Amino acid sequence: MNEHKILQPTTIIIFGATGDLAKRKLFPAFYNLYIDGRMPKGFNIIALGRAENTDENFRNYIKENLEDFSRKKVTSEDWAGFQAHITYFRHQLDQENSYQDLHQKLKDLDAVYGMRANRLFYLSIGPNFITTISNHIKNTALASDPQKDRIIIEKPFGHNKQSAIELNSLLAETFEEEQIYRIDHYLGKETVQNILAFRFGNSIFEPLWDHKYIESVQITVAEEVGVETRGSFYEQTGALKDMIQNHLLQILCMVAMEPPASVESGEIRDRKVDVLKSIRRIPADQVDHYAVRGQYGKGVINGAEAKGYRQEDGIAPDSNTETFVAAKFYLDNERWQNVPFYVRTGKKMKEKHSYITIQFKPLPHSTFSDTSQLLSANRLIINIQPMMDIRLQFMTKKPGLSLALQPVEMIFDYFACKEDTPEAYETLLLDALLGDLTLFMRSDQVEEAWDVVKTIQESWENNKETSFPNYEAGSWGPKDSFALVERQGHSWV
Repeated sequence: MNEHKILQPTTIIIFGATGDLAKRKLFPAFYNLYIDGRMPKGFNIIALGRAENTDENFRNYIKENLEDFSRKKVTSEDWAGFQAHITYFRHQLDQENSYQDLHQKLKDLDAVYGMRANRLFYLSIGPNFITTISNHIKNTALASDPQKDRIIIEKPFGHNKQSAIELNSLLAETFEEEQIYRIDHYLGKETVQNILAFRFGNSIFEPLWDHKYIESVQITVAEEVGVETRGSFYEQTGALKDMIQNHLLQILCMVAMEPPASVESGEIRDRKVDVLKSIRRIPADQVDHYAVRGQYGKGVINGAEAKGYRQEDGIAPDSNTETFVAAKFYLDNERWQNVPFYVRTGKKMKEKHSYITIQFKPLPHSTFSDTSQLLSANRLIINIQPMMDIRLQFMTKKPGLSLALQPVEMIFDYFACKEDTPEAYETLLLDALLGDLTLFMRSDQVEEAWDVVKTIQESWENNKETSFPNYEAGSWGPKDSFALVERQGHSWV
C-alpha cells in the first residue's frame, strides 16, 4: 500500500535478532529494500541478543543468511553499504538497566542524525515476552513520541478472545493504537493486496460481487511441509489458531468487504471489522456441522515416505492437536446472504497451494440447455502462492465447423509482468517505516476474529478427537472435509 515517499531517519530495534524469523525474513527484507532505494537515507538496525558478540561476527552471520534467503543477489558493493548500518547490542529482556543502556544508544544515534529519529521496535520473539518488553519500554520512555515511534508484533496475538483483550489493554498503557502494527505476512502478498485493485478498480466485477451472482467462495491455504522444527510451539497452537483465526479470516475480509470510501488505512480497516462482525457465530452444539479438524498420519509426499504428526519431534504420542481445519461460514449482511464461505488449511497436504475461488452461479436458463453439452459455471481463481495469477474461467466455442463449447481461461500472470516480485515482509516493513497501517490488524479486528472461532476452539479443546490421525500425509485432508462442501452440492476446487 506504500508510495515512494521520503522516509525520515529511523532506528530499527529488533528483539530476537538471532532467531529464525530475523535471519530468514527480516534482514533479507531490509537488505532488499536497501538495494531498491526504499530505506531511509539515515537508518540503523540495532540487533538485540542475549549472548556476547561483536558487530563483525554478527554481520558475517547476517551475510551468510542473506546468501541463502535474500531475493536479490548479495554483492560486495551492496553488502559493504548495508552492513555499516547494522549494530549488535547485547540485551537482557528482563533487566531494566539493559533498556536504559539501549535508550542511551538511541540518543547517541539521534545525535548522529542531528534530530530525534523515528524508532521502529520489532518483537521477533515469543508472545510470552510481549508483556515484559512493553512494560520496560514504558518505564524507560523508549517510545515516548506517538508520531515517531512504532512497534511491530508477530502473531499469535493472544490465544483466545479474552487473552487478546488483555494484551490489547496492556499495550494501550504504553502505545497509542496508531503505534501498534500487528503483522500478518499474508496481507503483504502481492496477489492478496491486488484483491482491492481488482474489485474496486474494475466496473465489470464489482456489480457481480454479491449473492445474486456468486454461489460460493473458497479459500485454501495448503502446505506441503509438516511442523518441521516448530513441534513444541505447534502443540500449543494448532491449525485453527495458527492459520484460520488470522491468515484465512483476513483474506476472507479482503474478498467480502464493502467498498471503502477511500484507500485511507482507517477506512479499509473499518470495512474489514464490519465483515468480521457480520460472520454468523457457530452455535456450540453445531460445531461438527460447520467445522472439520484433522491430523496427518504417515504417507508419501513427492515419492518419499513422510512421518505422521505424532512421530514428529516434540509431539506427544497421543496428541489431540489439529493440523488441518475446514470450516463453513456465512455472512449475515445484504451482500452475502446465504453464500457459503468455505475455508481450509492443512499441513503435509498433496501440494503447496494457496488460492481463492469465486464460484459464480450457473445460468438460470441456457441457450444450449437442449444439447448434450455440459456447461461449466464461470469461476474466478486468485492464486496466492506458489503461483501468482488471476484466472477467469468461461465457456467459448471450440475452433472448427461445429458449434461445440469448451471451458477456457483468461490469465493475468504476475511473473510474466514482473519476475522479481518483492516478498511480503518487504511490503509490510516498508509500510511500517512509512507509518501506513492499512495492512496491519487493529485491536478490534483481532478480538472479532477470535470471537468468530470461539465456539470451535472451545469445543475442540473440551472434546478429544478419537479418529486422529485421520488423513494421510500427501493427501487433501480427511474425508469429512469433502462431505462438508458436498452437502450443498459443492466440491473443493
